[in-house]
Amino acid sequence: MIFTSLNLEADGKQHGYLQAPYSHNLGGWANVMIPMTVIANGEGPTVLVMGGNHGDEYQGQIAARKLARELTPDMINGRLILIPSLNFPAARAATRLSPLDGMNLNRAFPGHPEGSVTSQIAHYLTTVLFPLSDVVIDIHSGGRSMDFVPCSHMHLVPDKEQRKKMLAAMLAWNTDFSFLYADIAGSGLLPVEAENQGKVVVTTELGGGEGVSAQVHRIAQSGLRNVLVHLGLLNGIEQTRQSLGKPPAILVQALNREDYLLAPESGIFEICVDLGQMVREGDLVGAIHHLERTERAPEPIIARSSGYLITARVPCLTQQGDCVAVIAKQVSIDEVMSV
Repeated sequence: MIFTSLNLEADGKQHGYLQAPYSHNLGGWANVMIPMTVIANGEGPTVLVMGGNHGDEYQGQIAARKLARELTPDMINGRLILIPSLNFPAARAATRLSPLDGMNLNRAFPGHPEGSVTSQIAHYLTTVLFPLSDVVIDIHSGGRSMDFVPCSHMHLVPDKEQRKKMLAAMLAWNTDFSFLYADIAGSGLLPVEAENQGKVVVTTELGGGEGVSAQVHRIAQSGLRNVLVHLGLLNGIEQTRQSLGKPPAILVQALNREDYLLAPESGIFEICVDLGQMVREGDLVGAIHHLERTERAPEPIIARSSGYLITARVPCLTQQGDCVAVIAKQVSIDEVMSV
């Protein structure tokens, strides 16, 4: 059902839209118009770059828009497809979920061609854009709910050659931390669909909260460009952490449910550890304060594993079952590749 006037096979630079049909009370023949830019020049990889999978995550939306404006065909070898605000209705509403259908785009795959707008977007990616692409880059942050140590991240895919390429591309973002994560909140993820199609998938968690610091914007933008250079798509010299005078990235993983700390009850959440700090199993990470009873001691949030605090909840008001912190243990590249 999604339509675009862009010619995905043509060289040059094109700005246009993905158009998803959507009828509402004041628009019987309306479309949701999702901006998309295609820049192509001869032979080379096809790289799909997306921001705004969740609408309240703006780091990638800005980084992708800058590339859409600044890059010209002579600067690349191959094809670059840029969708800065993938979940466009959510981006306009500053929400994680689409206000049109209440769906989480990152749980909507493989989608359906005649489903709701979110399902249509997922289906178009699954059946059209992923098959065209060699590399899929999906830029995330913690949005309004979580704050992350800025990190590139990836899944531990079974195919070792695919995993090796993903690891190299993840490290090319040059973040201080690189994070291997698991899915504890359901299926239907965009990265998993692309991984299952054999694509090199690079994802991030770049900060979070309502605002974005200049430092995090710099990490998002310089990292994205460096990954494109690493992939051979963008002309330039690849930067490494060594060439930048930085120590090697800290590679961490949270692959077990006990690494993800959930609020045991509702209340006011207090974080007691700084992001990026090392904690030990049994340490106090935070506390849930009872909203109605001042005499009641807060419910402690205790680390069930040792590692780095990679992310913590931003809103203090917390509901039972919300993720409030994630502890990720340090691993080596050899350990990542040997599993």
